[in-house]
Amino acid sequence: MGPFDRIIWTKKSNTQHAVIITFNYGIEELDDLFELESKLRNAIELKQVGEYDGHEIAMDSSDGTLYMYGPNAETLFKCIKPILDETEFMRGAIAHLRFGPPSHDVKEIEIEL
Repeated sequence: MGPFDRIIWTKKSNTQHAVIITFNYGIEELDDLFELESKLRNAIELKQVGEYDGHEIAMDSSDGTLYMYGPNAETLFKCIKPILDETEFMRGAIAHLRFGPPSHDVKEIEIEL
C-alpha cells in the first residue's frame, strides 16, 4: 500500500467536535511537549479519528493548550487518553470535550486527568 492508497483526514472532513486540553507545563525546554504532540498525532492518524491541530504555550512555559478536532469527541478522547495518562506533565490537566461546532448551546464536558 502506498502513501496515497488510504484516505487521509483533511480539514474539509467533518471536524465539528473538539478535544481541547489545558495543562500546567512548567518545563523550560519544549522537547517533552513536542514528543507528546508526535505521539498524539500518530495515534489520531492511525485510528483515523480526527486531527491534531497544534498547541499554545505561555511565553514562560507555565501552561499550555492542545487542540484536536474530529467527528466524535468521545472517540477522539478515548484514542488519546492512554498517551495522556502516561505523560507526567498531563497530570491534573483538564480535557474539554465539545460535541458539535463552537456555539453557546453545544454540549461540553470537562474531564480531569
